[in-house]
Formats: sequence, C-alpha cells, structure tokens
Amino acid sequence: MIPAAFEYHRPADIPAALAILDEHGDDARVIAGGHSLIPMMKLRMADIEHLIDLQDISELQGITVSGAEVTIGAMTTQHDLINNADVARVAPIMHEAALQIADPQVRYMGTVGGNVANGDPGNDMPGLMQCLGATFHLVGSGGERAVAARDYYEAAYMTDREDDEILTKITFTAPEGGYAYEKQKRKIGDYATAACAAIVQMDGGTCTSASIAMTNLSDTPIFSEEAGEALVGTACDKAAIEAAVAAATGAIDPAEDNRGPVDFKMHVAATIIRRAIERAVSRA
Repeated sequence: MIPAAFEYHRPADIPAALAILDEHGDDARVIAGGHSLIPMMKLRMADIEHLIDLQDISELQGITVSGAEVTIGAMTTQHDLINNADVARVAPIMHEAALQIADPQVRYMGTVGGNVANGDPGNDMPGLMQCLGATFHLVGSGGERAVAARDYYEAAYMTDREDDEILTKITFTAPEGGYAYEKQKRKIGDYATAACAAIVQMDGGTCTSASIAMTNLSDTPIFSEEAGEALVGTACDKAAIEAAVAAATGAIDPAEDNRGPVDFKMHVAATIIRRAIERAVSRA
C-alpha cells in the first residue's frame, strides 16, 4: 500500500530536529532506519503528517570506545556495529547479537537507536542493552536526560521517551567474563520466538556475577535479576543453571501468536536460556 500524504523533513542537526518536533507536536515523528514506522504508514496504521529523517545528523552517528566505556550513536547501523573492530574486541556479545538481526539488507539501514527506541518487544537490542546495564541518552525541549535501559520499557511500544524527545546515544561499560546471545526464529529475517542474552563472570571456578535478559517473551524485554542471583556463588553446575532457567522462565509472560502457543514458547524459552547460560559459562 501507499502511505497517506506527509511532509518530509531532513534536518542537519539536533536543534533543527527538535524545533520541527516542537512546531508540529503530535503530528510529527522522527525516523531512523524506518523498518518499523514505514510499514505502519504503508498499512495506514500510522498517520504521520510530518516525518523527520535523522540520517543527516552526524552527531547521532559513530561508535567511541574509551577504555571500558562504550558510546554508540543512535543512528549507527547494525552493519556499522558488526564491522567495528573495537566493539568486537570489548563487547563481542553486541557483535554476536547484531549478526542475528534480520538480514544484511535490513542491517545496512537498521539503526541501533531505532531498534531500542520504539519499544517493539520483538527487537533484539533492548534485551541485550538491559543485559549490559546500558543507559539511553535523550534530548528534548526540556533538556537532556539519561534513562537506564532496565527502566525504559513500560509496555509494548510504550517507553519512557516523551514524544518531543530524541534518543541520541547509548552508553555502557564493556562487560567482563563469558557471554552469549542465543536466538530461535522460524526463518532468516524473522523476529525471535525466544532469545536470551547472558553474561557470566567467573573467578576461581565460582560465579561472581551474572546478567540475563530475554527478548520477545513478554510485552517488554525482561531482565531477570533472580536468574543471575541463582548463579552467583556457584560453580554454574547443572543444578545452578536449572535454578537460573527456572527463575528466568518464571519472569516471562509469552502470548500465543503465529510463532506458536504459550506452552511451546515456554519450552523454547527454557531451551534458549539454558543454551545462553551454558555457552556464557564455557566462555568464562
């Protein structure tokens, strides 16, 4: 289908983009890679009178690694992420996850900021950012603020970002220890039936910290503090891993859809979470 008529804006900097948002209010939306908003416009599920394309704003692009601190501009593409040697070195879980997003054509245009900003429960990056303990940086007419990824998501497509705000960058401290991003999907390019990000740190054969988050198993990404706590202080043996899997599956609430009934999704979730933890432990 063809979307309804709209006015197209392509500002060169953040103040210009914010000025357009302020001028047109609820009639304006920003667009990054466009893989979520454009299909909704074509299906007439979203009627946008003013579309603000962020692609010309250079300050929203790029990756910086300073020691252990990683900063990713919101308009950085998944392709950029995959091909960045610094990210592969200090945060290989991001490289591993980005390679499992959609397909190469989508990754050339799809942005990290777009993936985390709109609250789509099927997107891969939100759960990963929660696992990493990342922070989202927003700017609007009221100034700049930072929101923890674990506090950002409220419900499906509902987030802490105000309509007049733009997500500018994501920051996090490079993780230590073993890592894994496991994903089960019906075919290449599809959303996950279930996905899990896990980071496990070991010292002398004992787990000292663990972080576990899941994708597309509730109406928001789920970070399970209890699952991590089930591993800490253990050798991450079979009993500890099963306790972590039980805690993680106890935190999710999948819905039946064309990927399967709830019982099937719970089974897949347990399998994927177990694989992610086991692989993270093996790498630790």
